[in-house]
Amino acid sequence: MKRRILLVDDEVAVLLTMKAVLEISGFDVDTAASAREGKSKLRTREYHMVITDMRMENDESGVEVIRAARAASYHPAIVLLTAFPVTDEDWEAMGADKLLVKPTQTRLLLQQIEKLLASHEEKLRIWSVPRAAVAETASGAKGKAKRVVRKAAKKAVRTGVKRVAKKSNLAKKK
Repeated sequence: MKRRILLVDDEVAVLLTMKAVLEISGFDVDTAASAREGKSKLRTREYHMVITDMRMENDESGVEVIRAARAASYHPAIVLLTAFPVTDEDWEAMGADKLLVKPTQTRLLLQQIEKLLASHEEKLRIWSVPRAAVAETASGAKGKAKRVVRKAAKKAVRTGVKRVAKKSNLAKKK
């Protein structure tokens, strides 16, 4: 199965170039030339990753796309693509998983996308196991037993997420 990416950017040259590069590399790519179009596509199809420009119709357009992607039930990885300097705290607070600065080398872009997709898929896998266990166990449990199961599952999710974050941070330092 091809991994699907949504590219959102108001610069047609950037959209067409990145679309071609990603499709040659085996991705299924949809494009949107505005935040409004990107948000609409997020509601009608599922994506593994969303790559959005920060500034399009207005300075907040990229943040609007990020919020819509975060609200999607299928939880795509989110990349903020910008030519403007943004601090780590700012793009993380916006809800992006990664920041890429324009222009970027093709090889580096593909490496970062593959790395983010792999780590994001692992994070989703870790989250899905405890949630499935909670649903299965809680359906047969009653009262206090249900609360105990939910609490244990939440702890497992937090621990798993911390483990993934810790591995990611260790990999960055190497």
